[in-house]
Amino acid sequence: MPPRKEPSPAITVIELIKQQINQQVWLPGERIPSIRKMSQLQSISPMTVMKAYEQLELDGWIRAKPQSGYFVAPHFNQLNAPSLPPPQVVNQSININRHVFEVMKGIKQPGVIPFGSAFPDPSLFPVPTLGRLLSRAVKTMPYDSGITDLAPGCESLRRAISQRYAKAGINVSTDQVVITSGATEALGLGLAAVTKPGDTVLVESPAFYGALQAIERLHLKAVEVPVCPVKGLDIAALITCLERYPIKACWLMSNFQNPTGVSLSPERQQAVYDLLVAQNIAIIEDDVYGELYYGASKPSCFKSIDSKGMVIHCASFSKSLAPGFRIGWALAGRFTQQVTELQFMSTLSAPVPNQHAIVSYIKEGRYDSHLRQLRRTLLARQQAMREAIQRLFPVGTTVTKPDGGYFLWVGLPFDVDSSELLAVLLERYRISIAPGTLFSLGEQYRHCIRINSSYELTAQNYEALSSLAQLLSCHKQ
Repeated sequence: MPPRKEPSPAITVIELIKQQINQQVWLPGERIPSIRKMSQLQSISPMTVMKAYEQLELDGWIRAKPQSGYFVAPHFNQLNAPSLPPPQVVNQSININRHVFEVMKGIKQPGVIPFGSAFPDPSLFPVPTLGRLLSRAVKTMPYDSGITDLAPGCESLRRAISQRYAKAGINVSTDQVVITSGATEALGLGLAAVTKPGDTVLVESPAFYGALQAIERLHLKAVEVPVCPVKGLDIAALITCLERYPIKACWLMSNFQNPTGVSLSPERQQAVYDLLVAQNIAIIEDDVYGELYYGASKPSCFKSIDSKGMVIHCASFSKSLAPGFRIGWALAGRFTQQVTELQFMSTLSAPVPNQHAIVSYIKEGRYDSHLRQLRRTLLARQQAMREAIQRLFPVGTTVTKPDGGYFLWVGLPFDVDSSELLAVLLERYRISIAPGTLFSLGEQYRHCIRINSSYELTAQNYEALSSLAQLLSCHKQ
């Protein structure tokens, strides 16, 4: 057995300060030991301590004040401490679609500040280029494309998608790619392919409300499993659910989960996969944000470890390239035939000209350069939004720090009702948020909100965020 590798001195300092803040040795606003003092305490160089403090500041634990030292950040989100009560695991029928519809109707009004939007800032996408390619596709695609490109979809697009997965180390046959009208249809078709009315489906808590809507539409039942904002799905709770309920399928997001933004580590992905596949439970994988990673390489997903064909992996171009085109896909594994037939019975096919336009965009080599710029912009905007929330919102606020995507999951003081907050914000300020009541069957996230951080923090948006913070501060008084 190889010897255990000791952490670097800088990591030791980082973990020490984090532990002390979590244990309330240092409270928000208090000064922590100086660089010189910490170097003496740990018998390491001042430069090593400085690097550790810079990382702690970057992560939001502390703040530097010129000529004064380093201080614990105000109302800091202690990510290693549970900020929310664990939700109850429940098995019940779903009745959430009406609530989602009413909330979305208010959020999508013209002129509303779109903090509650589920879509990224449309200005981030190459709309003029896509428009030209769409016009060209209409003029040049074969006359019989409306027939030949019915489900499972345009073969050249399916091949382009399978090639992109091959470059990421995931072997997917073109025949296993089903083009759909966005990822929402792909996910719904996948769920319908492996369940029948009355079956029980495992979902995350908090969950993407689209999953709850799909379960309601298909007359299924749901079991909610808690999601830790740092580590992801609670595996102990998952095991309990598998022992207690006859789970037929599982709807999960492996990367940049909506709404928390958390990703499962490869080790946790493997553990979850093994537990579910051992009981012959299909995994409906929602990976619509997989391309929006901030790191050096694309993160792994359940499909990358799917040796049994039990993962129906769903994604789309809606969040990364062309929101209005409604082009998604399912890698359906052993369920490809069922998903294809179900799609043929529902929408016949995704819009054919849109499929050909996206193929052209990919073949011209534009997509990857667009993604690189998009990721840089999303990271910068998330950092700006997160810092503003930490600066403006009242004590007791928590905010996540995802490694990709464009959502921030914000925990407000427990006496805040986010649905009532949304109503006031829309009426007084024309500001939208996504209330926590959208993301669960219960009430445990009523004090939470999801903020879309993809929009530039302009003077107008900063003022809107300040108005939200002021409203929260008045609520506390």
